[in-house]
Formats: sequence, C-alpha cells, structure tokens
Amino acid sequence: MKKYLLSIESTCDETAAAVIDEENRILSSIVSSQVDLHEKYGGVVPEIAARAHLERILPVIDEAMTQAGVSLQDLCAIAVATQPGLVGSLLVGVTAAKTLAMLLEIPLISIDHIAAHIYACRLHAGEDIFPAVGLVVSGGHTNLYDCQSALELELLGSTIDDAAGEAFDKVAQILGLSYPGGPAIQQAAEQGDAHRFAFPRSFMKEDRLAFSFSGLKTAVLYQVQGQPGANKQPPELTPTRLADIAASFQQAVVDVLVVKCKQAIEKTGRKTLCIGGGVAANALFRSELEAMCQEEKIRLIIAPMKYCTDNAAMGAIAWEKFKAKNFAPLDLDPTPGLIRA
Repeated sequence: MKKYLLSIESTCDETAAAVIDEENRILSSIVSSQVDLHEKYGGVVPEIAARAHLERILPVIDEAMTQAGVSLQDLCAIAVATQPGLVGSLLVGVTAAKTLAMLLEIPLISIDHIAAHIYACRLHAGEDIFPAVGLVVSGGHTNLYDCQSALELELLGSTIDDAAGEAFDKVAQILGLSYPGGPAIQQAAEQGDAHRFAFPRSFMKEDRLAFSFSGLKTAVLYQVQGQPGANKQPPELTPTRLADIAASFQQAVVDVLVVKCKQAIEKTGRKTLCIGGGVAANALFRSELEAMCQEEKIRLIIAPMKYCTDNAAMGAIAWEKFKAKNFAPLDLDPTPGLIRA
C-alpha cells in the first residue's frame, strides 16, 4: 500500500502544505504568499505574518489534500518545519501538525527549514547528491554547509549581519523599488552598468567563509542620500543612475557569493555544489555559478525556481527521517531565530 506524508511550512511569511509520496513525488504543493501584506513595510512584519498563517493554514492544508486526491486516513506521517524562523509563524504550523498527528495517531516529523532548502536540490536531481557543499541564500539566511548527507550538515560559515536577500530588500527600499527586492533589483539592473560603482565586497580576499552585506547596503545608501555631514548633495537619482546602482549592487553580492562557494568547494574537496533559497532565483547569480562550476569541474545543482522560495514540497526530506524512524514527540516546540556562525 502506497505511503503519503503531509508537509507543512510556516517559518516566515509563506503558508504552505504539500503531499508527497514515498518515492519523493510531489502530489500537491500549495503556497499562500503574504507579499501583499508586507509590501508597504518593505519587509516581513512578524505579527502580521503570524495572523495571516492562522487564517490560511487550514484552507491551505485542505487544498493540498484535495489536489493530491488523498484523504487524511491515507497519511502515514505529518512533517512540519520547526526551525529556524519567526516564533509566531512557526507556532501556527507546529500546532496544526501536532494536532493532526495526535488525532490521526501517526508519527510527527520535525523538519529543519535550512536542510529542506538544500534537499530541494535532491528533489530536482532525482537521485542522491550527497556529499556536497550546500549554500542556502535567502532573506533570512546566507549559510554555507558541508553536507555529508541530507540530514548531516556542518555549518562552514554564514553572514555576520544582513543576509543577502535581506540586503536586496533593503537596497530596493532605498532605491524606491517594490518588495520583494530581489526581482525588483534584477529588473532594474538589466539596463544598468554593473561596473559604474565600486561597492565593497566583504571578505572577498580572505579565506574565512563568512559574509557581510551591511557595509554594501550602507554604501548604496550614501550614493542615494549622500554621506552624513557632507556639504554637497548627491546627484539626482535619474533612471540611469538608479539602474547603474542596482546593477553594481547586484554584481557585488553575486561576486561574493560565487567566490565563497568556490572557497568552500576547495576547502572540503566536494565535487557537488547545491544552492537553495530565494536568492538562488537570481539570473546573474545562476549564470556566474554555472561558469565557475564549469571551470572548476564541479557538479552544480540549483533548486528549481518554484522551490527556491519557501514551500512545503522540500519537506520531502522528512522521508529520510521516516525511514530511520526518527520521529518527534507530540510536545514538540519550535526553535525560532536565525543560524549564524
């Protein structure tokens, strides 16, 4: 008899559910975005996100089950992302998952959101891809890992301040562009000169596997608003100047990310590089990663566009724990926060 699990994701501002069979086939993947709720604030407001999850969690689960053509009685486990993330958002998904697991008397499986982003690459490949170097790059995370297996991740380095996606959002706000910042900056940069502004690239010439985007964000701010205490005003932010700033900023972020991936490959000796998270959707980043990996003879696996941003399909990683009978207790609590080095 075929086995199915229900995966639930509510770590930040996406309410998502997916039904996945034991062969890692995604029978349904429903994502309810909150972009419209947070757009006017230029970023995610935790209280608003939590309330939206409360309103949407049951309809999203119901839609996932209906689309998959599976009943609750067909499920053999409930999986839920429990870390890291916003505490209010996490609690909604975890509470729903615990309730279902208890009522159906089936196992509860705890998912690490970060590991799941890397596992999206495993889904895309359709075969085992480990060991590998994994980079999760999003609004909340810029983390490099040595991945011995799907569940064995050693943190190699992360950001000491802003995550890359967070920097995209903040710079978009500085430039008066829409939220989320990644797509807006990519579009603006298409007409820009990526070499016009020599923005900082932190740790580029160091072996340290760490990231920092706060200084880059500040450099953009000074180009737009001028430096505090300076006597002269900055030039007008014309469409051309805006495009050049966007392109130069994007290039600086991509340069750092690609160099650190290369350094991680050299340090670990791995032959596979996996990329997950929202920033993995950036076209320039993908192009320059492909060039680097081709030169270094490294296998590159980037999560499909639909699985770059937060979703529940990447919860297929739960099958790895199911096979090992690694189940969570019903008094499971979420672990909020971000992972730093």
